[in-house]
Amino acid sequence: MKLKELCSFLDSQVPLSFQESYDNSGLQTGNPDLEISKALLALDITEKVVDEAISSGCNLIITHHPLIFEGVKKITGRNSTERIIVKCIKNDIAVYSAHTNLDIMNSSVSSVLAGKLGLTGISPLVPLENKLLKLVTFIPETHLEKVRNAIFEAGAGVIGNYDNCGFVSSGTGSFRGNDGSNPFAGKKGELHFEREVRFETILFIHNKDQVIKALLESHPYEEVAYDLYMLENNNTQHGTGCTGIYDDPCSGSEFLHRVAEVTGNRHLRYSGDIGRTVRKVAICGGSGSQFIRKALLSGADAYVTGDIKYHSFFDGEDRILLIDAGHSETEKYATEILKELILKKFPKFALRFSDINTNPINYL
Repeated sequence: MKLKELCSFLDSQVPLSFQESYDNSGLQTGNPDLEISKALLALDITEKVVDEAISSGCNLIITHHPLIFEGVKKITGRNSTERIIVKCIKNDIAVYSAHTNLDIMNSSVSSVLAGKLGLTGISPLVPLENKLLKLVTFIPETHLEKVRNAIFEAGAGVIGNYDNCGFVSSGTGSFRGNDGSNPFAGKKGELHFEREVRFETILFIHNKDQVIKALLESHPYEEVAYDLYMLENNNTQHGTGCTGIYDDPCSGSEFLHRVAEVTGNRHLRYSGDIGRTVRKVAICGGSGSQFIRKALLSGADAYVTGDIKYHSFFDGEDRILLIDAGHSETEKYATEILKELILKKFPKFALRFSDINTNPINYL
């Protein structure tokens, strides 16, 4: 298949609009019309990973961490990023990344880690904000089902575990077409009253264009009246990090050993009372020290993340077990998420995990 087909699918399932402002998820290098045959999955992209892709016949590398974070003004091979770009272009290898947008999905690195730690009742630690729109439009009663179904099929009307969510109220609309009009009902130059319904639903910002396109194509009116409103509602399904609970609480010491086993990191950094009972846990895969207070407010007994600085450990105030299990170690399941996602849509597409350990941190 062509690269743009896979990119389009990933962009729809892991929306680029979900990523943080500093991030650069999406297609990093590669011609969208490139015919891709096999992909290599890696947490990071290094020169060794590119060499592995070349030797294994993969012309696409899919990573969690982007190749390009900041603007590239020159490509002279002076640093690893530039050398990787040159090598990928020379060998016709595309690079696609899903980073903070993947972190925010309900099947994020945090929630998968929570599941592997045996937690249940998983929900976002920091719910997604400012990504929802309300659509209001007015439809002739005779065409309600056609237009409503088209809008839902385009991705609108999803609230948590429910879809086809909308509200209908009846009323009377009025319009008068000028000489250049071609009215669906009534006559040019005459005021017309039509029995209509007000239809309301909700949608994510990244679905706006396709939903409006579906509305316009299915609606019988020459000029379609509709309104879009930005909503301040938090999304209950997606967000940064997560919380979960143990049906059978454990001690802090036992929980530390569980984290070490699941992450593969035998050199955990932690602070707090390891004798405390751990029932509720907060997690943010990768770098999440900025959410320590969010973890406290959630009522968590323990918080697992990476990249906690010395002074940030004081933020726990001895009220929570803070665990730094490493950036790479807490995001190690990102490639599993991407593989499962891709194979559900393209079950015959060839994917393989990289054999390269890209974690730049070593432990003595």
